[in-house]
Amino acid sequence: MKIAIAADDAGRELKDIIKAELCSKGHDVVDFGLTAPDRAADYPDYALPAAEAVASGECERGIIVCGTGIGVSMCANKVRGIRCAHVTDCFSAEATRLHNDANVLALGGRVTGSGLALKIVDIFLTTEYSGAERHTRRINKIKAIEDKYFKA
Repeated sequence: MKIAIAADDAGRELKDIIKAELCSKGHDVVDFGLTAPDRAADYPDYALPAAEAVASGECERGIIVCGTGIGVSMCANKVRGIRCAHVTDCFSAEATRLHNDANVLALGGRVTGSGLALKIVDIFLTTEYSGAERHTRRINKIKAIEDKYFKA
């Protein structure tokens, strides 16, 4: 699977751990940065290109990391076609794929340890969307909101 990954300075260390694990499992990882320590890295500068890569189809899924996961998720969800889920537990990682067909995962480098983060990532990447009618109906409503508020 081709995966976009990105982080700011607060999430870089966790991003690098996740990237190494994904590469060891044979995934094609596109790293949108931050790749070196930087005291003044702004998360939109990294989350946005990763989200755009998923929205365009260049990458199948995305994983973005900042200090809490909140800022990157807010940024990614501004991109048409992105359903980014800020996840802190395994149940939510599974549910967001089954129910929401989330295509980007947001994690907090300062709040989620690497062991848990790797489990969350694995669940996120291996769980398929259920395709249930009620979930598809809800996703279509999200798309209608995008159409209303985000002009092409």
